[in-house]
Amino acid sequence: MKKNVRTPDEYIALLPAERKNCIQKLRQIILQNIPKGFEETINYGMIGYVIPHSSYPEGYHCDPKLPLPFINIASQKNYVSFYHMGIYALPELLEWFVTAYPKHSKKKLDMGKSCIRFKNPDDIPFALIGELCTKMTPTYWISLYEKQLRR
Repeated sequence: MKKNVRTPDEYIALLPAERKNCIQKLRQIILQNIPKGFEETINYGMIGYVIPHSSYPEGYHCDPKLPLPFINIASQKNYVSFYHMGIYALPELLEWFVTAYPKHSKKKLDMGKSCIRFKNPDDIPFALIGELCTKMTPTYWISLYEKQLRR
């Protein structure tokens, strides 16, 4: 997204029609399933779900002015991306997701360290994404983040 947006609604309003519905649906799935304590915002030019400074004043170690990131969603040029820092930081959660994915999608998993890419928005396994969102509380994410940071 090249435009400088301030809210998730602004972000979605600027999307092309073929991406609007899936990003909106992905957003709703996250909001319905993410534990209390995460905050929706614009983070790195994407829709983000973060631990706000009010809960974690230290912020993100790469830039302490930013809140601690957890999940981001974005409409990229060739795909929709879903970033989940928990699957990057917790091998058991990654293993669960990779094992569960084929039960929810016939497409091959296209994934980086924390980024899952969906070239066709119709292939997004919304139920699986919703379940993934329930797997980590803000308190647990902070403790895992701090443990990983100290290594």
